[in-house]
Amino acid sequence: MSNGGKPDKGMHRREFLKVGLVGTTSAILGGDVLAEAAVHYVENAPFVLPQPVYRTLGRTGLKISVVSFGAMSTPEPEVLRIAFDNGVNYVDTARKYMDGRNEEIVAKALKGRRDKVYVATKTLPGSRSKEDIIRDVETSLKTLETDHIDVIQLHNLEGKDRISVPETREALALLKKQGKVRFCGVTTHKNEVEVLNALVDDRDRFFDTCLVKYNFESPKEVGEAIARAAKAGVGIVAMKTQAGGYKTEALGKISPHQAALKWALQNPNVTMAIPGMKDLSQLRENVAVMGMPFQYADERILQRYHSAIAGFYCDLCGTCEGSCPKGVEISTINRALMYAEGGYRDRGLAVSTYRELPASASADACLECPVCTAQCGKGLNIAAKMERARTMLA
Repeated sequence: MSNGGKPDKGMHRREFLKVGLVGTTSAILGGDVLAEAAVHYVENAPFVLPQPVYRTLGRTGLKISVVSFGAMSTPEPEVLRIAFDNGVNYVDTARKYMDGRNEEIVAKALKGRRDKVYVATKTLPGSRSKEDIIRDVETSLKTLETDHIDVIQLHNLEGKDRISVPETREALALLKKQGKVRFCGVTTHKNEVEVLNALVDDRDRFFDTCLVKYNFESPKEVGEAIARAAKAGVGIVAMKTQAGGYKTEALGKISPHQAALKWALQNPNVTMAIPGMKDLSQLRENVAVMGMPFQYADERILQRYHSAIAGFYCDLCGTCEGSCPKGVEISTINRALMYAEGGYRDRGLAVSTYRELPASASADACLECPVCTAQCGKGLNIAAKMERARTMLA
């Protein structure tokens, strides 16, 4: 990172250290008393941000703060405003979040600040035709109260097929020509390697960015595909960097969030991460890592967190689905469960994600099988998770 983690000249060093204390060496190695003190400082210190660190988003040329704002579950515009006023200059939202209300919240936060912030949103997951894509973008422009979208993204690709749909490209090209869209991208939670490689192999290099699930649990193949895409000029945005953000007792009161963010950002091929932030506390914790290196203490934190979530965390690889005779979309169902049970604590998002699945691919289809034959490479109890989904989300 470019500024070596130095605090802003206008910030007292002691205040800067308070903001970044949770997750540091002293906290993880110093026992419960010091850990509780660290949490107390973070919760009660004056709100200050470090000097923002920026990287270039691939061939777009946009200079983006390495910790930017994932607004998916942000309920109020004020947290967004504070982030924007302190150098966070990219916000990610979507047409589907909060049934459209999320774009309304972002619009309120952007008032008087639009020229300082790059806005990324997404078409609806099922949109493919020219008419659908144009309708989605026009609706987002109206809801966001802006005349252009900086990065429009095809939402939730699970393979390479949607990258090459002629009607989709025709619509996006027209919108760019009209000045309503500046750059085009895609997002992916599953089959990330296939999606990233398809972007690189596309002769036209039509899509400029990829919002990709990437965290310390990701297999090395994802990192290799990210490196290949970045080399080809694709701007890489990391999401799901917290591996669910589950609360565990393994770390006491120490949060693994800072360590997880630093792990993702240590990769020079990643332009930024967009952690979801609901309140000021989460904003403070996340933006504090800008300029901080990934250290041994962070590695120790993630090792403990990995052990704590190993029995239930699904990395959404989708390989289990090949062994399911009913074609149940197990990874999507597990992602919905993560929204309900992980750090998101967003049952509405969990339910809406689950309900996007056709009945034939939902956990209800599992009831037709006397025994679950789907096999998880990590040893997760798929049958138990599907039963939990039926109970919580159906």
